[in-house]
Amino acid sequence: MRRIATLAIFLGFLTPMLASAPAHAQATRTWVSGVGDDANPCSRTAPCKTFAGAISKTATGGEIDCLDPGGFGAVTITKSITLDCGGGGIVGSILASAVNGIIINVAGGNVIIRNLSINGAGTTLGVRGISILAANNVNVENSHIMNFTQQCIGDVRPTAGNLVVNNVDMRFCALAGIGTATSGGVLRLAANNIRASNNGNGVSLSPNTNATITSSVLSDNTNAGIDNEGANVFADGNAIGSNNNGVNNGAGATWLSNNHVSWNTTNAVNVAGGTVNTYGTNQLNGNVAGSLTPASPGQR
Repeated sequence: MRRIATLAIFLGFLTPMLASAPAHAQATRTWVSGVGDDANPCSRTAPCKTFAGAISKTATGGEIDCLDPGGFGAVTITKSITLDCGGGGIVGSILASAVNGIIINVAGGNVIIRNLSINGAGTTLGVRGISILAANNVNVENSHIMNFTQQCIGDVRPTAGNLVVNNVDMRFCALAGIGTATSGGVLRLAANNIRASNNGNGVSLSPNTNATITSSVLSDNTNAGIDNEGANVFADGNAIGSNNNGVNNGAGATWLSNNHVSWNTTNAVNVAGGTVNTYGTNQLNGNVAGSLTPASPGQR
């Protein structure tokens, strides 16, 4: 009887503790694999199959990593998180036919996308590679984005925020490699070492955008390498070639320094509105007659 009474007291203490313990604690780091299963806990030894399956098991501010170069599916991000498929040279992929590859909708949050290939190819092309609806800070690094009917990276945040795009290849997106359409606050864009080619525009920028574009290749785009429709843009050290217009300034202000603007089929720089300012250190070569190119190669 004494042992039974003691056991009853012990169970009385234990029951509230068990009731309050979480059934499935979220991990700071989770894993996905091409041979994983979303029923798994997303640990390294029992990885999930998709980003969508892993994100619910990852803590806010945590990280989802890839064990192998598999395809991990489109995903909507609603909390601060990092997606990184770069361990050991691995690059994970998202195939996003008819949908957005990644939707970021994290009010007040921070998101990092690193070492991914995002491809909208299919019977029906995808919409956007990365669609940014809300976030404080978004970083996209070391990635490839292609084959979308709108932008490879489209930022339509209604509030101020930061977008950093570094070492990203963007091509075959009908509207732009990077496109902004902000409706409030100031979006601050820093694009470095990007390659935006065979899009509608390399980079297309709306009002309420302050952009710095450096050390990048903006080429073979249907409309322009840089299309400024009301932003403040500083472009330095870029190769802007073989577009319709190298730079199209419809509104806003653009500052140009140390750029190579070559072989554009209509204008090196087309000033339809706003202002274009040059530091006199740009190289203009091989653009057609009627552009701002000097009669012989030179600096502008």
